Order: sequence, then structure tokens, then C-alpha cells
Amino acid sequence: MKFFLTIVMNLLLMGIAHSESFRFIALGDMPYRAVLDESRYINLINAINQAQPSFNLFVGDTKSSEAPCSDASIEKVASFFSRYEAPVIYSVGDNEWTDCHRSIAGSYDPIERLGKIRKRFFNSNQSLGKTTRTLVRQADVMSQFSLYVENSYWINGQFIFVSLNIPGSNNDFERNVTAVNEYFKRNNANLAWIDHTFKVATEKKLAGIIFAFQADMFTGQIQSDDLANGYRDTVVSLSTHAEKFKKAVLLIHGDTHRLRIDQPLKTSDKKYVLENVIRVELMGEDEIQALEITVNAEQNSPFSFRPLIVNANSEFFTRSRNK
Repeated sequence: MKFFLTIVMNLLLMGIAHSESFRFIALGDMPYRAVLDESRYINLINAINQAQPSFNLFVGDTKSSEAPCSDASIEKVASFFSRYEAPVIYSVGDNEWTDCHRSIAGSYDPIERLGKIRKRFFNSNQSLGKTTRTLVRQADVMSQFSLYVENSYWINGQFIFVSLNIPGSNNDFERNVTAVNEYFKRNNANLAWIDHTFKVATEKKLAGIIFAFQADMFTGQIQSDDLANGYRDTVVSLSTHAEKFKKAVLLIHGDTHRLRIDQPLKTSDKKYVLENVIRVELMGEDEIQALEITVNAEQNSPFSFRPLIVNANSEFFTRSRNK
């Protein structure tokens, strides 16, 4: 009887340990070339569905910067998101709005395009995907930032996930007075959301925090004091909070289309690497693949990574490149 009870207890403990672990998929920057890449993207979505992740993070750039920023393009993106079986949480990229002023993209008003995206994809507290997930949106808990419905968080296990609107093209801190004014307001909202979510993680004694956004804020601009750097405030905020938080922090983004895992942030005195912070930059553009991330609160280093590679997508690109 004692032996039997021991087996039962071990199985229960194994179940508890297993419940601490979960997987999600992160991807972005696709499909860039209409028709040519769309079938590859659908291949990847099908592979993601077969993997049965807890949810998916799409970190922006649903099209190339040269593709039209039309309503039809937005609806096509919506049709792709509807193919995912698990929830999809979407962080907006620069190709969807900040770069839409370019003539090749249709000479749209970027702020008007962002407004259209907000209405189409962020009109409730539910995620995208066939199965949805309830999110806490910044607009619902901070009335002074009611415009920023795209910023959200949700808790899975012992980790809080945070989505932010931080796009490429220097965070839209450029071009003209209208864009710069938009940047200052959104930057204040983003900084407030970072503050709030670190506070939630601390009060709930969570094991870690994961941020998803589009821009590569780290290549050549780490904790830069340059006043023209549209990411300066964000990088300083993340560094300051992470240094005090001490627990695991994961930063996930796209933008420069190269799979990279490193430790980009430094301590406040800029002398040491913040070892509790990991940055993951995702593949994209020509490489239409994704990254599976496993999270396990029982591990000292809770994040592990496995590229989700669709061989047919690699072979297709190799053939088209060699023609």
C-alpha cells in the first residue's frame, strides 16, 4: 500500500511539474511577396496548427513595405489570422502603418491606417485566431491611454505576456511634426504599460515576463543617449525594470529577419550584461519559418527554443533563388 501511494504521489508531482511547462509559437515579417510567399505562409500556419501551441505571437509586418496599405490588404491579413487554430496575439509593425506614406505603398496617411488596423484587429478584449484568448488591454485599465487598444497583457501559468506597439522606422520618431507628436503620445503609453506590467508581475510574484513588439531596438542602439533615437526611452525603461525585477525577462521581436538569441541589455551603470534578460529576434521575409518557445517555471533558465522549419518552404526558396 505504501509503495502504491508513493507511485501515486510521484505521478501527481510529475503532473504538477508538467503543468508548469507550456509552448507557444512566435513569428512575423511575412508574407512579403504576394502570391509567391502566400502559399508558403499557409504551409507554415498548417505546421503551427499541427504543433498545437498554447497560443501564437505575431510580431508585426504582415506585408512588405512596398505592398499597398489598402483595406483589401488588411482584410487579407485578417483571413490569414483566421486560419490559426490557437489564439493569435498581434503586435503591429511599421509596414502596416508608419511606412504607408511612401508612394510605392499607396501614399496613405499612417495615422489613419493605424486607426483602421485598431478597429479591425483590436475591437474587443479577445485575441485573434479560431480559438480566442481574453486579454487585458491598456485602454481598459488606463483611461488616459484609451486610444492604445493594441497594447495588452495576459497571464499564462506563472508568466505575464505583454504586447506593445513599437514599430520599426525609428518608432515613427521621424518624417514630420505630425509623426513626432504621435510618437510622443504613444511612447508615453508604452512606457506606462511597461511600468504597469512589471508591477503586475511583481505583485503576483510571477516567475517572468515576456514582451512582444516589432522593432529591432538593439542593433547599434543599445541604451543610446542619442536624442534622435526613437527607442531610447523604451530600452532604458526595460533595462531599469529588469535590473530591479531580477527574474526572467524575454524580449521577442522581428524587423531585421535574422534568427538571433542574445543578451542585449546592460545594467544601469552600463558595465555589465543583464543576465536575466534574453532577446530573441525572429526570422522572416525570405525565411518563412517560425520559432517554438517552451516555458518552464521549474527551470532556472525557463526559456528554450526550437526553430519550427517547414522543409517545403526552404526548398521552394532555394529553387526560386537559383533560377
